This record gives sequence, C-alpha cells and structure tokens, in this order.
Amino acid sequence: MLTALLILILLGLATLLLVAYRKPDDYRYSRSATMNVHPSRIFPLINNLRNWDQWSPWAKLDPNAKTTFDGSGEGIGAKMSWDGNSKVGAGTMMIVNSDTDKRIVLDLEFFKPFKGKQSAEFLFEVVGTQTRITWSAYGKNSLMGKVMSTLIDCEKMMGKNFDQGLANLRAVVER
Repeated sequence: MLTALLILILLGLATLLLVAYRKPDDYRYSRSATMNVHPSRIFPLINNLRNWDQWSPWAKLDPNAKTTFDGSGEGIGAKMSWDGNSKVGAGTMMIVNSDTDKRIVLDLEFFKPFKGKQSAEFLFEVVGTQTRITWSAYGKNSLMGKVMSTLIDCEKMMGKNFDQGLANLRAVVER
C-alpha cells in the first residue's frame, strides 16, 4: 500500500514537472484601461516613482513597507527599493526607458518571497480625447516559475493587481 502511494506521488510530481517544462520560456501579462485625460496627466504618476504610493495596488497591501529612492525618483535611472510584508515582499525597480507621454519601461528584481527578475511596461495611446494605457509585465520563465504557473493562474493573479492599479490611477487623474 505504501509503495503504491509512493509511486502515485512520484508519478504526480513527474507529470507536474513535464507539464511545467513544456510551458513557454517567456511570459507576458497585460491589462489596459481608458482614462478621460491626456497622457500628460498620467505620465508623471508613473514616471516619478515617488508618486506610486498614490495608485499602486501594492502600496495599499502594506502601508508600512519601507521604501527608499535613489536619485530624483523620476525618469531614466530612477530607482526604488521596497521591503514589506509577505504580500509585497522585497525588491527594487528602476526606470530604464522613459519616452514622455508614450512609454515607460522598468526593470524589476525581487528578493522575497521569491528571487526573480522581470520587466514592466506602460504604453500610452491617445484615443480621441482619452488615453488608453496598457500595463504589462514580462520576462523569462525559470523552471520554478513554470511549476508555479502550472499550479497558480499567474495571469489572473497579476491581472487582478494590474486592474486595481489602473482603477486607482484613473481615480487619481480623473478627480
């Protein structure tokens, strides 16, 4: 009986690893929202990392997280580090591309709860008198990342946070 149970567990683990191994090496999660303002009203809230507390869904998850900034906190080279509870973890992000009212790209490095790297991108598109903003996260999938995405719907989890962040951003800029 114990041998059969052990064989079933090993087969389950082997199946999980096989399914995870076959997942794509890259991932990308995106959400978009339309806001009733020009990109120039939204851009500074993202391009200046000191403004993220006003709208970031993670800032609301741990208001006591320790946050530090390197430099002005704005534009290419601006860097923010955070260390918070288990919901926000610890890490850094740095703006690596900033094209006024069009695009912002950040490199992120996570230290806890898991180590990892990814990029984030904000695209601004003028649609009549509105702005369509698309927030994406993308990167390489490690084997551990593939296993986690087999067990957890990471797209849904990230999408929920992005939707909340975009809703928060809309509330700030449309006041």
